[in-house]
Amino acid sequence: MVNKHKINLRDVFLGLQGQMALKLSSNRKNILHPGTKGDACELAWIEMLSQYLPSRYCADKAFVMDCDGNISQQIDVVVFDRHYSPFILRQSGATYIPAESVYAVLEVKQNLTGAHIDYAATKAESVRKLKRTSAKIIEASGKKYKPKKPFDILAGILTIDGGLGRDQINKLKKLSGNRFLNFGCSLQDSSFCFNASEAGMLFEKSRKGDGLIFFFLNALRELQHLGTVPAIDIASYVRPLNLQE
Repeated sequence: MVNKHKINLRDVFLGLQGQMALKLSSNRKNILHPGTKGDACELAWIEMLSQYLPSRYCADKAFVMDCDGNISQQIDVVVFDRHYSPFILRQSGATYIPAESVYAVLEVKQNLTGAHIDYAATKAESVRKLKRTSAKIIEASGKKYKPKKPFDILAGILTIDGGLGRDQINKLKKLSGNRFLNFGCSLQDSSFCFNASEAGMLFEKSRKGDGLIFFFLNALRELQHLGTVPAIDIASYVRPLNLQE
């Protein structure tokens, strides 16, 4: 028997996009204080990602730290692995996440401009330059696996509006190394991502109005490609504490 009842995935995402656009536009219109307005936008993106990403991923505003005590700039949205992260520190309203647990970092802005692209690149660099450890993984059976090499942390930018004009695209294409942005979303306009090809990193752009579904599915694909974060070498965090007599 043929099932005549089907779901249109595109319509579902367009509905979600409409809800996000309404919420973020309302925040921008009704919240006058710039800092509070920014916090509300960040929270809206965090809530969306937390709801729709698989449960292995967590999203939060945080600083990223390493075993030497170095910390990144504060990141609007950090996508991290809670299962393999043995500790998340919270103090005086600030959250600190070990660098080994991070999958992606995202900067939230009102508009997609050249200046905001540069700012997001600087934030990404502050995370990617941190030291990351890796330890052996031991199964319950006693089988041991070699330490996993840390992968390249993903980075991007999330905005309400602002088009991907020639200047923005050229700026994105010039970013490299720790400042590279893998993807981004202009909710009321278009989204972009870079995909690996034989010719190098290929820039792709969504149709106007399809920004959220394009961003989310491409971001999810890139997260899946990363696999699991490396196991943290806890000893590297213990040694600097001088806990022994």
